Amino acid sequence: MVTGATSGIGKATALKLAENHFDLIITGRRKKYLDSLKDQILKKYSVQVLVLNFDVRNREEVNQAIYNLTEDWKKINILVNNAGLAVGLDFIQEGDHNDWERMIDTNIKGLLYVTRAVAPLMIKYGKGHIVNIGSIAGKEVYEKGNVYCGTKYAVDAITKGMRIDMLKHGIRVTSICPGLVETEFSLVRFKGDIKKAKVPYKGLTPLTGENIADAIIYAVTRPPHVNINDMVIMPAAQANSSYIHRES
Repeated sequence: MVTGATSGIGKATALKLAENHFDLIITGRRKKYLDSLKDQILKKYSVQVLVLNFDVRNREEVNQAIYNLTEDWKKINILVNNAGLAVGLDFIQEGDHNDWERMIDTNIKGLLYVTRAVAPLMIKYGKGHIVNIGSIAGKEVYEKGNVYCGTKYAVDAITKGMRIDMLKHGIRVTSICPGLVETEFSLVRFKGDIKKAKVPYKGLTPLTGENIADAIIYAVTRPPHVNINDMVIMPAAQANSSYIHRES
């Protein structure tokens, strides 16, 4: 099950899982993109695909979608908590309350709602692997990143706690933390401003959704006794959240 599968890392991960013969539940808010992805997968791979159209911020929608799955589809052995976003880039004293709430509701509460619904199913069936998509922003804070970084620090802490709670159930928990990945991320952060959205990627070769999907596949295909706890992945031109080498 991949959340936020309509574009970027989520879409790339769904395609890579299908390539590796996993049946898929793909979820997101934009149904037409999910339907298009399903068609793309079915044309190319011999797997089953189920579309679930819901917003992770809405706990009732999450529960209705997952609790109403048929018994076969409830046997979710991998959950990729990918749905997340950044909105706005402001000093804390100038921040937009609506942006804050959207990030908190999606990045923290959405991840919790989905995990709360899926984890008991994994425990029931005796196996599972939860992959949470974090960020370098959950390891280091940068200027104007305040609330977004806060949400990703929360994801990092929740993932560590989740790993402890799932330990006795044999369920693996992995955190994947990318640096600059060129997806819709910046377009969302800058609220559709294409010119501003291109700026973070100028003068360097950023990561792609496929690069992160490769890391996820690596983590979830390790032998059962191996868990990749935490993986930080950066473009070669990025040392950390603040130091980036850009070609002139």
